Amino acid sequence: MKLKHRIREEMKDAMRSGERERLKVIRLIISSVKQVEIDTRQGIDNDGQVLEIINKMVKQRRDSVKQFLAGSRQDLVDIELSEIEILENYLPEQLNAEEIELMIDSAMTETAATDMKDMGKVMAATKAKINGRADMSTVSQQVRSRLSK
Repeated sequence: MKLKHRIREEMKDAMRSGERERLKVIRLIISSVKQVEIDTRQGIDNDGQVLEIINKMVKQRRDSVKQFLAGSRQDLVDIELSEIEILENYLPEQLNAEEIELMIDSAMTETAATDMKDMGKVMAATKAKINGRADMSTVSQQVRSRLSK
């Protein structure tokens, strides 16, 4: 089943079962997908695009958590964390550190990267392999540290 269709079905289930918080987050996902479709004037049919949107939503919430923690707003932190938990149900299983290292090694070999000038090539190759299964800012930090040696 396509992810977009699965999300719509789960919205119906959340409505039937009265899960207000889950329903709110699912509606946010659908709204974000619809907004991208309107902005690009193209329908989103592939799961990769939907995963990118959900990853972006998770990243925004993680950034908000950091800011709310700095502002001592635990009530807002709790809301954001619960939304992240719901969003992560739609993401594929995340890669562990060893798997990320292997993908970075492979990308560095493919692109013959030797220094920081090659970072863009390595990141592009790594992003294609990771496909939403890891936080790209973490991957970027690892690539940067490997290329700066």
